[in-house]
Amino acid sequence: MWKLIPVMALVLPLAAQQRPELNDGEMHGDPPFLLEDGWTQLLNGKDLSGWHGLGSSRNDWFTTTGILWDRLLGPARLRAVPGPVPGGRILNGPNGRTVNLVTDQRFGDAELYLEFMISKGSNSGVYLHGLYEVQVFDSWGSTEPIASSDCGGIYHRWINNRGVGGSAPSRNASRRPGEWQSFCIWFRAPRFDANGKKIENAKFIRVVHNGLSIQNNVEVDGPTRAAMEIPEAPANPIMLQGDHGPVAYRNIYVRPLREIIER
Repeated sequence: MWKLIPVMALVLPLAAQQRPELNDGEMHGDPPFLLEDGWTQLLNGKDLSGWHGLGSSRNDWFTTTGILWDRLLGPARLRAVPGPVPGGRILNGPNGRTVNLVTDQRFGDAELYLEFMISKGSNSGVYLHGLYEVQVFDSWGSTEPIASSDCGGIYHRWINNRGVGGSAPSRNASRRPGEWQSFCIWFRAPRFDANGKKIENAKFIRVVHNGLSIQNNVEVDGPTRAAMEIPEAPANPIMLQGDHGPVAYRNIYVRPLREIIER
């Protein structure tokens, strides 16, 4: 029996290193970057390296170790605790209104996971390719018909001074202001022929909000409202909207798009 022990000692560590393939468009407990391989972290926990503010205005985004929301004394505000110091959360300035924040790196087909917190009545957005927005909004407790402007909506385009298209989330999955929420987004970039002509639209294959599927196979035939002024392309940056109210982000991870497993 003693001769088998070294073999078992080798097999057990190898088995422990093999993570399950869980990419079925569902949540499986802990965030996917803890459960599956291939994820790249976009926040380094120290500073805003890898990101830049859009335009020439002052960039007030900063990192911090904690975010404070006060339901009684300041429900429309978010504050950093103990202040602007190195940390794993980012906040869009002390007043919740600053420039949009953009990755230095460009991405093509991608899976994006991130967590966000908003104050009461606040508004932000996650722009894949800097062009196609998944809305971040305080939709908690809303009794109005769900629209593309609600949290998790694929925001509409703005053509001839009116909203066109967009996709409302299939349900309101929002949590209360002051609570961390999550998006997991499967995104397919637009396709172009050899001459640079677009032959397929960008597509949100799936969006999961707080563990619930809210968007499936939504095409976007062009940039949504307030997008970056850049052309559609096979690869572009990720942008976080910073000028519509207090918002904090953490745990931003990306990996190349993988086919969703049908179970």
